[in-house]
Amino acid sequence: MSMHTIMKELPEPTPLGSYSPEDVVFLLKDLSHSKLEQGTEDREEAIQSGTHYSEMLPVEYQPTQEYIGLFHDTLQTTARKVALASAITAELIWEKRGPKTVLASLARAGTPIGILIKRYIRLVYQHELPHYSISIIRGKGIDENAVLYMLSRHPGHGIQFVDGWTGKGAIRNVLIQARETIRTKYGITIDDDLAVLADPGCCSATFGTREDFLIPSACLNSTVSGLMSRTILRDDLIRPEDFHGAKFYEEWLKDDVSNLFVDTISACFPEVIDEAKQQAAFLSGNPHETEVTWKGMRDIKRIQEDFGITDVNLVKPGVGETTRVLLRRVPWKILVDRMDNPNLKHILLLAKDRNVPVEEYPDLTYSCCGIIKPVNEGEQS
Repeated sequence: MSMHTIMKELPEPTPLGSYSPEDVVFLLKDLSHSKLEQGTEDREEAIQSGTHYSEMLPVEYQPTQEYIGLFHDTLQTTARKVALASAITAELIWEKRGPKTVLASLARAGTPIGILIKRYIRLVYQHELPHYSISIIRGKGIDENAVLYMLSRHPGHGIQFVDGWTGKGAIRNVLIQARETIRTKYGITIDDDLAVLADPGCCSATFGTREDFLIPSACLNSTVSGLMSRTILRDDLIRPEDFHGAKFYEEWLKDDVSNLFVDTISACFPEVIDEAKQQAAFLSGNPHETEVTWKGMRDIKRIQEDFGITDVNLVKPGVGETTRVLLRRVPWKILVDRMDNPNLKHILLLAKDRNVPVEEYPDLTYSCCGIIKPVNEGEQS
């Protein structure tokens, strides 16, 4: 099958989201008029009973004013740190791949990170890398139509996948599987490298830091991700020739901080360039520093044993994943490495708001870990 043939069969992207098209193009089907949301308890029961999470959406958490205030405070205090991690990641991508690179951020947590990397490379190297945001779904795989679209639109380019952070490394594993699927089906080889700002799970070789710190965009849902929902893949809504789907929550424009987030971080780039170049050079020159060890999975296995959790998908490690558990799942308890960890202010506030117990759990690789309440009570000890 030639790229020309593939191109004719693929849809053109629909303008979506609250970002400028100069920052990102979403390769997603617009499902804004579909009723997909389910209440948290109903959705949790459906997921644990076998319905795939990509077939429905959570009702988006409406944060309190105190929590919104915490987002703004965190953004101000961590802006330089996030800018440095973004800059280091961008330097590593530029060194490894150069100008013939398409950035493919994984919707939706990866989208603002892809924008930051694109902006940094524009600033420092005066080069415009194409940037698309695409869907990848644990248990269902990557949006192959989106991958084919990018490759046919940008011949001779390689794809660099981008996400916000790693937890257990589930998405990296989906990428590894996707590489094999695409090679087998289309005779095309893609790289399964996943660039992230924070890699506490040690499952990526391209990262800004391995510290499990709070990336402020993890604090919120669509209002910091271009007003986009999670991605949807359902046979009655997505035809074989479509991109995966998502909703654009245009009605929340007044609450949108998506551009505020990327603009605030980008403004710090000029002051971190030298440090980013030094740190990227250090990581490039010391391969053992970027070795993929999947170290975080050892923590997960210990937690499963200690708390009698048979389903690994109920254990969500790291600040980003724990935040998601508190925002859109039914949490059972939150484990933290220590109560005075400065990365955990918003976690403790959310846990208090939702009446979820927090326990210290020493020697965690991560700052914290969210455990989802099993619907079948017999699963927990």
